[in-house]
Amino acid sequence: MSILNQAIEEVKQPTFRGAGGVLDFHKAADRLKKVVNRTPLIFNQNLSRKYQCNVYLKREDLQAVRSYKLRGAYNMMSSLPEAQIQKGVVCASAGNHAQGFAYSCKKLNVKGVVFMPIITPKQKVNQTKMFGGESIEIKLVGDTFDDCAIAAKEFTDDNKMTFIPPFDDYRIIEGQATVGVEIAEDLDGIDYLFIPVGGGGLSAGVGSYFKTFSPNTKIIGLEPEGAPAMFEALKAGHPVTLESIDRFVDGAAVKRVGEITFSICKEVLDDLHLVHEGKICSTILRLYNEDAIVVEPAGALSIAALDDFAGQIAGKNVVCILSGSNNDIDRMPEIKERSLQYEGLKHYFLIRFAQRPGALKEFVNNVLGPDDDITRFEYMQKTNKETGPALVGIELQDRDDYDVLLANLKNFNIEFSEINKDDKLFGYLV
Repeated sequence: MSILNQAIEEVKQPTFRGAGGVLDFHKAADRLKKVVNRTPLIFNQNLSRKYQCNVYLKREDLQAVRSYKLRGAYNMMSSLPEAQIQKGVVCASAGNHAQGFAYSCKKLNVKGVVFMPIITPKQKVNQTKMFGGESIEIKLVGDTFDDCAIAAKEFTDDNKMTFIPPFDDYRIIEGQATVGVEIAEDLDGIDYLFIPVGGGGLSAGVGSYFKTFSPNTKIIGLEPEGAPAMFEALKAGHPVTLESIDRFVDGAAVKRVGEITFSICKEVLDDLHLVHEGKICSTILRLYNEDAIVVEPAGALSIAALDDFAGQIAGKNVVCILSGSNNDIDRMPEIKERSLQYEGLKHYFLIRFAQRPGALKEFVNNVLGPDDDITRFEYMQKTNKETGPALVGIELQDRDDYDVLLANLKNFNIEFSEINKDDKLFGYLV
């Protein structure tokens, strides 16, 4: 038994009180003991060497459904009165919550209905079916998640069933907190704990556990830059609904955090940091290439943030939660593309070639450097390929080659527009 765990037993205070509710961490841990995998806390030599500290990875990517979401769903469902749960349960999700919900339905032998948007990739639908089997029914409704969620709640009310939310419920938060229980039992003296933040269930649960039993541990929440729902909520002092978000980091991209999760996170988070989606992509590729670890974008958030905390964490004990690994292989080209653009190695231009023979050849010979590579070439004016502007994608070997490329374009009087700098044009053309 670790020193911290021994202290927990002596304190005899298994709950977190605050924000209008009570979280009983150890009852939740007992409830989940025979259902979830006790995921390993693994020392990572590469990251520890890079940041001159001790970096440990909490591998929720190795959970039974490849994410921590199982913990909250099962904890809530198994806490319901028998008469209530036998009427059936409902959830709305196109991701990890649906899979944790489906797995829980099968384990508890209860009827579950999963609402997903019509646009949900077939891979996610199939994964949910695999975990739930005959215990679940999947309904594809609406073009957006919001439409889907509304339909799910109406169905729940009409059929007198119970809705299992993805994060904003004390029993969900309590279940996610068991990630923290396991970390504390496996390692003493944690200085920094990095936690991905979506709706706030994991950060509220794990954060509240550590603030109860290890108050000196710095709790750092992490959100993608394109979906800063908790960041904006903390700034405003209350949850706000974002008009639009980048859904790329799908496991942590929500328009609005929960009322309960916000009220807890504002008490337990020491810092909330935003991470660029391109940085997340680079981290995914590096983890795969260097450590043979497969993570989804949200699962890479905690490691992607370490560069920004390098000075603070030197010489410290650091834990990063890898929240999940449900990453469709079809997304890898986009992940590589976003990484290259973030690293300054991929650029797109509209080139207006001079209307004379040999213009393209001169561009290749005079403008491109010896290591530059054209990865995309497409005339934009289809009716006259000899004179139309062309969409040109160029990949560099070194980000410093970018300045040389721009200088060559200007020196040889090439008329061009760089569309990386124009989000709307880039989204339309690329």
